Amino acid sequence: MFNKIGAVILLVGDLKQSIEFYRDVLGMQLKQESEDWVEFSRGSSTVLALHPARRSRSKKTQKRAGMLVGFNVSDLQDVCNELENKKVKFYKKQSQEVFGKHAIIEDPDGHLISLVELSSKDEFSQIPYYHGFAPV
Repeated sequence: MFNKIGAVILLVGDLKQSIEFYRDVLGMQLKQESEDWVEFSRGSSTVLALHPARRSRSKKTQKRAGMLVGFNVSDLQDVCNELENKKVKFYKKQSQEVFGKHAIIEDPDGHLISLVELSSKDEFSQIPYYHGFAPV
């Protein structure tokens, strides 16, 4: 029925602030932008999209609504150092896990973003490393 995931869509409180975070802080490539829809892509067909949240929802109801966006990185220590220099809020500081190195940051709306540097072992498939990847 479904072929692939086309987009991960985050509802955000301040679209401009979120664009600056994902583009300028995280270095995502802006693919498309309109008044109420922004797409970022980084070498795959799946996009990370931003859409303004309805005004009636409070920021607290948007935060951590059961979704975690995850990015693989090649050198987590360098990435974390750069993000700390940019004053990004860390939900979980870098740690060593069975699947590799892992940290979790927050975007301006409090969405959690998981960063992982997988160990070189080929034995880790998506399911095992995502199992230890979540913040709970």
